[in-house]
Amino acid sequence: MTRTLSLALAALLATSGAASAQEKFTFALNWFAVGDHAAYWVALDKGYYKAKGLDVTLENSKGSGDSIAKVDTGRADAGLADAAVVIASVGRGTTVKTVGMVFDKTPLNIFSLKEKPLSKPKDLEGKTLAAPPGDSQRQMFPAFAKVNGIDPAKVAWVNIEPAAKIAAVAEKRVDGVGDYSTGLPLYEKAAGKGNVVMMPWADFGFDMYSMSIIASAKTMKERPKALKDFLEASYMGWRDVMADPKAAMEILKKRVPEVDVEVMMPNMLIGLDLMKTDRYAKNGIGWIDGKKMCDSVDLVNAYMGLPKKVECKDVYSTEFFTKVAMPSN
Repeated sequence: MTRTLSLALAALLATSGAASAQEKFTFALNWFAVGDHAAYWVALDKGYYKAKGLDVTLENSKGSGDSIAKVDTGRADAGLADAAVVIASVGRGTTVKTVGMVFDKTPLNIFSLKEKPLSKPKDLEGKTLAAPPGDSQRQMFPAFAKVNGIDPAKVAWVNIEPAAKIAAVAEKRVDGVGDYSTGLPLYEKAAGKGNVVMMPWADFGFDMYSMSIIASAKTMKERPKALKDFLEASYMGWRDVMADPKAAMEILKKRVPEVDVEVMMPNMLIGLDLMKTDRYAKNGIGWIDGKKMCDSVDLVNAYMGLPKKVECKDVYSTEFFTKVAMPSN
């Protein structure tokens, strides 16, 4: 065998070995790709996962319940889910835990139209709101009502499919709907810019944890390094999104061509505002505050009708956290 051929073969084997060293890792998004998922596409596009030896697949889901089911049954290694739904699922026997926070400030919110605005909690009495039965805003509404001194019995809720929320408001079928504040651009696209009113719950004394990254007991036990590496690479993606939102949206559009940039850019920026907090500035992106998490668990225990009380220690872990500082801008 000639020296040239030997070198070529050695290079081929080295490349093959590097490729095989990539460990497959499936991440279940909580929905189809939207602006506040941009960080994971950025981490993928910039090779942050690959540099950690991970071959990451991002998979769409149909809400938090769906992503939790995927993680709990091993169809995904980690996922995105609302903390209230995660806590409730633990009460019903899942093995999932929150291992990283996404939004440090809650996006829980009520949308309505400007011509008949629901701008403060007292406005909700005597009105009809819509949300799916398992929706976190609907499940936690009794707690929100108590905090704000309103009578939950004076607010009527109707069942609705998640995909029908926007039309229900825009077509005036109900007075308002419960949905994340990050959805504002989608509502304005349907009802017209400036015609949609928000009632962010965090502005009215209710700031429980919400969107989080979850993993199962199996992933945490059998693949701790992969999980920690995935989280660090994802936080690096979030750091880059904060530093240059426009470039991040260009990557998202390249990776997911069907994304409507006009809608998803403001969607992403609203999400970033929920992360630009003193807690993240001090501790790093994704940090979980123990007191806030336990307060969130107390609210779920009190208002979500679980079959058994959930212990705070059973719903989250900080052992996989790696500090990634926010950009200085």
